[in-house]
Amino acid sequence: MSLDREFSADGKELTVFVEEKFDFSKVQDFRMAYSQGVEAIDCIVINLQKTEYMDSSALGMLLNMHRTLGEQVTLFKIIKCRPQVLKILLIARFDKKFEIS
Repeated sequence: MSLDREFSADGKELTVFVEEKFDFSKVQDFRMAYSQGVEAIDCIVINLQKTEYMDSSALGMLLNMHRTLGEQVTLFKIIKCRPQVLKILLIARFDKKFEIS
């Protein structure tokens, strides 16, 4: 898996760290990052600190994650967005499904 991930000390929160490009080439890695060993989590954090480019397939991956884990996870966060990425998320109205900071 090329995407880093980290669990909180209590195992309730998973943070996925996305790389510079968040596009179709990351589909498998992103799916593996949020689907393995996540039985006890109730919060997923997507850290976009390094992400400079995001396309429509990245938006689809985020929505698919939300749909897949929506019954288990109570809070989805997207954090540390660069201005150009934040603009894309807000135009796509992702602030309705994700807490964005």
